[in-house]
Amino acid sequence: MDKEKKLEQLYASVSSMTNNPLVIPGSTHIVFGEGPADADIMIIGEAPGKEEDELGRPFVGRSGKLLTRALESIGLQRDKIYITNIVKTRPPNNRTPSLQEIEIGRSLLFKQIQIIQPKIICTLGASALEGLNPDVIQKPFRITKLRGKVFPYNVAKLLPTLHPAYILRNPAAAELFLRDLLTLKKAACI
Repeated sequence: MDKEKKLEQLYASVSSMTNNPLVIPGSTHIVFGEGPADADIMIIGEAPGKEEDELGRPFVGRSGKLLTRALESIGLQRDKIYITNIVKTRPPNNRTPSLQEIEIGRSLLFKQIQIIQPKIICTLGASALEGLNPDVIQKPFRITKLRGKVFPYNVAKLLPTLHPAYILRNPAAAELFLRDLLTLKKAACI
């Protein structure tokens, strides 16, 4: 069975908003992820925000627009990248997901990674990195110390970077973010 079919079946198995452990009360959509099933690059964020919850698509709000512009500025096309979050529904008031919510979302995320088999995974922000729980990351950690470095991760590579929401609040960090995305592009051999 091809990867696209496997992703479709996986989505179908979790798409119900009724009695679904993935669903955080108050959210309206499961934001599964989007992009090609055979993507070389997979970008993983923390959780959907307000606009993502309304549209059922990852990274379409202000942070998503910044991410898309940054990718385009270095010659990467968003539609060639698989983009998702660890937590698939919106936490109330955009709060940081709880450890329990991350644990519930993690098993689904691992299935997505297993199907897609990207060359490199880029995590956006500390929660996304922590949610993957990679063995190479020693805790406690600071995303500002680990960002921009490529680590081995199962059969792929892992590149942590800053979350676009952080860049929106701290525009001086935009140069670091772009540098990390260039590292991502190089590590994916694109």
